[in-house]
Amino acid sequence: MQVNVEDVSAVKKILHIEIPEEQVSREVAEAYKNLKKTVKIKGFRPGKTPRSVLEGLYGKNVSAEVSGKLIQESLEDAIKQTGLSFLGTPAVNSPELKEKEPFRYSAEIEIPPVIGDVDIRGLNLKKRLYRVTDTEVDQQIEMLRKSMGHKIPIREDRPAERGDSVVIDFEGFKDGKPFAEIQKTENYAVKIGDGQVLKELDDSLAGMKAGETREALVRFPESHPNENLANTEATFRITLKEIREDLLPEVNDEFAKRFGRYQTLDDLKKDITENLSQGYEKRVEQELQEQIFEALGARQNFDIPDIMVEYELKGIIADAERTFSYHNTSMEQLGITPENFSEKYRGTAVKQVRRHLLLGKVIEQEKLSLTDEELETEFETMSRMSGRPPEEVKSYYKENNEKLEYFKHTLLEKKAMRLIIEHSTIEEIEPEIPDNPEKKDESV
Repeated sequence: MQVNVEDVSAVKKILHIEIPEEQVSREVAEAYKNLKKTVKIKGFRPGKTPRSVLEGLYGKNVSAEVSGKLIQESLEDAIKQTGLSFLGTPAVNSPELKEKEPFRYSAEIEIPPVIGDVDIRGLNLKKRLYRVTDTEVDQQIEMLRKSMGHKIPIREDRPAERGDSVVIDFEGFKDGKPFAEIQKTENYAVKIGDGQVLKELDDSLAGMKAGETREALVRFPESHPNENLANTEATFRITLKEIREDLLPEVNDEFAKRFGRYQTLDDLKKDITENLSQGYEKRVEQELQEQIFEALGARQNFDIPDIMVEYELKGIIADAERTFSYHNTSMEQLGITPENFSEKYRGTAVKQVRRHLLLGKVIEQEKLSLTDEELETEFETMSRMSGRPPEEVKSYYKENNEKLEYFKHTLLEKKAMRLIIEHSTIEEIEPEIPDNPEKKDESV
C-alpha cells in the first residue's frame, strides 16, 4: 500500500492511498466466490453459476462491496503510516473499483494545529477599579419597586405621551391585505419611547387617545431576524385601548420585608451592593481575559480546523436553544434559521476554539494538574451555588466520566488563567465614565 500526503493547509491534509492490483484482484475473486455459494440463478445449479454471469448481474454491487472493504481495512493503517492524529471522521472520495488496476482513493482529514510554547510571562494588563455607587443601588431599588408595582388606567382624559405605558391591538397589512408575517395581536403592552417597537409605530402612538385607531407605514430594517420581514414595508393598524400609569410601593423597611429575606431597607441595600460588587468582579475578570487572549493571540498564529469550529458552533446553538426554551420561544418562532445563526456566530466559535487551544497548550507546557483537594473545593462551591448537597453534585459528575473530564478541563483552564495573571504586570486604572446616548429604537 502506498500513501502520499497532500498538504492543503497546516491542519487539513488529503491522503492519496493506492492498494496494489494483486490485492484488488484477490478481494474481487473472493467476493465472487462467496457470492457464488449463496446466490440462486435460474438455469444453474447452486454454486455452479459462471462468474461471467455473476459479473453481468452483480458487478456493480461487488465493486462497491470490495471498494468499501478495502477502504475500511486500509484507511486506519494508512493514517497510522503517516503518523498523523486526525479529528473527527475522514471524508473519503472513492472512485469506481476496476479489478485489473490498483485501487486509488483519497481521504481528507483534519489534524490538531501545532502550537509552539506560549510565552505567558510579562504581559502588561490594565485592571479597572469599579466601585458600586449609591446611584446604582438606588437604580436597582427602583427596578425592584417597579417589579412590585402594578399599572392602572389614568384618570384624566388626555392623549398618550412619550414615557406612557399603553395597551394596544394591532394588525399588519401589505398591499391592503392582512400580512401573515405580522400576526393580529391584542392587549399588547408597550411603553412609548422605550425602543420596544419600531420607530414609526412608536411615533404613531404618541398623541393617540384611548379608543382611537390609526395606521402607520413601517419599514423593517435589513437586520431584522425574520428574513421575510427584513427590508419590507407594511402597514400597521393600531387601536389604543388604554393609557396606564404605575402605582408603585413606597420604599421603606416594609418594602424590604416583602422580599422575605430582609428586615430593613439597609439589609436590602447591603445585599444589592454585594451583588453589584460580584458583578464588577466578574467584569474585571472578563476584561483581563480579553487582554490576555489579545496579547497571546498576537504572539501565536495557527490555523483552526473546521471540525473544531463546527463542534463549538453546535454548543453555542444548543445554549441558545436552551435560553429560548426557558423564555417559552424558539429560533423558528423568531424567524431565525440554524444557518443564519451559525453564520452570525461563526466568528465567536473561531475565537473560542483559539482560546481553548491556547489554554490547552499552557496547561500542557506548565504541567498544570488538579489535586483532590482542589476538586473537592470546586464541588463544594457548586453545591452552594446550586443548593444541592455536595454528595449529589459529586455523584452527578462521577457517574458521567465525559462530564467529569470536561469539568476538570474547565478548572484547569481557570488555573492557567490565574497563572498568567500572576506572571503579568497589572496597572490599576479608573474606569471610563460612559456617555449616556439616547436610547435607540429596537425592532421587535
